[in-house]
Amino acid sequence: MGHAGMAAAAVRYLRAGPVEPLPRPALRCVRDDERAPVDPAEFRRVLGSFASGVTVVTAPTPEGPAGFACQSFSSLSLDPPLVAFMVGRTSATWPRIARAGVFCVNVLSARQGALCRAFAVSGADKFAGVDHHPAPVSGAPRLAGALAWIDCAIHAVHTGGDHLVVVGRVNALGTGEGADEPPLLFHRGRFL
Repeated sequence: MGHAGMAAAAVRYLRAGPVEPLPRPALRCVRDDERAPVDPAEFRRVLGSFASGVTVVTAPTPEGPAGFACQSFSSLSLDPPLVAFMVGRTSATWPRIARAGVFCVNVLSARQGALCRAFAVSGADKFAGVDHHPAPVSGAPRLAGALAWIDCAIHAVHTGGDHLVVVGRVNALGTGEGADEPPLLFHRGRFL
């Protein structure tokens, strides 16, 4: 069966009615003897071959705006409109964003490497001197100069090893003033 045949079969399957969800796997801790024999440094080196775009995820909080640099962002679903990003469980910023319940993903341009580095550090005032405006629905900071922004509400959070997978429902989105510029990319430990 070719690609067209597989696509037609998938459409017929989906039109047949609601898709039954798979049973949830039992959640438990992974024992040391179950860990894959993959060296973390080698894992990072090999997966660093995959170039990714760079974003800054922001949120409004009672203590002031919060945000962090994130390269693990992706669109997830068109209907309903969903996006996803991954954040380390040890992130100091994530709990503030989680409490806000909303966030804005700012897609960075190639000229915003310094801005990304500022949002990648922990404990600093990341918004000092950063021009931003509130996103229309959530009020989360929309960073000036970003290629695009996606204004979201937290839809779901799933565990994924030492990270969390955050799914956001898109409430508004748009492109920035630099929409025609190239994106900031991260590849093998450096910006392109």
